[in-house]
Amino acid sequence: MYTRKKLDISKYFVIGPENTCGRPVSEMIHAVVDAGFTCIQIRSKEVGARELIRLCREAADIIASAGKSDDITLVVDDRLDVVLAAREEGIKVDGIHVGQSDIPVEVCRKYLGEDSVVGLSAPSRDLINYAKTADVSGIDYFGAGPLRPSISKKDCGMDEYGRIITRNYAELTELAEASPVPVVVGGGVMASDLAELKKTGCAGFFVISAIASAPDPAAAAKELADCWDKA
Repeated sequence: MYTRKKLDISKYFVIGPENTCGRPVSEMIHAVVDAGFTCIQIRSKEVGARELIRLCREAADIIASAGKSDDITLVVDDRLDVVLAAREEGIKVDGIHVGQSDIPVEVCRKYLGEDSVVGLSAPSRDLINYAKTADVSGIDYFGAGPLRPSISKKDCGMDEYGRIITRNYAELTELAEASPVPVVVGGGVMASDLAELKKTGCAGFFVISAIASAPDPAAAAKELADCWDKA
């Protein structure tokens, strides 16, 4: 049985059909499951609820076939309705990830229950102070970044003026020290970044295009996982 206490965000993959260069999402999920990734987020701003539910089922089935249903966290970006509908169909979805302008954390927690995972994107502005002062009683982790401008998520790190605010390792070290919950960092992250990123004390990294746009997603996923584990 999966529980929030087992949450591991060290190797976190975000995926939707618009990210795969025309290849099946299942190919990407097989790649990261086989490589030892610990968290998968289904995210799409282009497809409807039914397709997202189908992707959740596909991901959950792949995870189950690998015998990792109790070890890999499966979450959906933003869509509380999709999480609830998927669960109604018997699909094992462990929780949700929301942004600052998405459905409130307390609503997610109310409908998903205390044993579900709820992640929150940290704001671009005033990041460190926010981490120190925010009410984190309803969340399990912060998502932060970008390390550099993201190819797959153009608004990653965008402030209210449309500027992309990137993060350096010193800022991420301060963030990890200030935050009362674990922090996962993404946005342009590459395998060569992971040794320095791990030194910051952040709990993990998240990627999209580093795997989903790679010529060989399986090899890319393995390289990323190995780099993090060996750092």
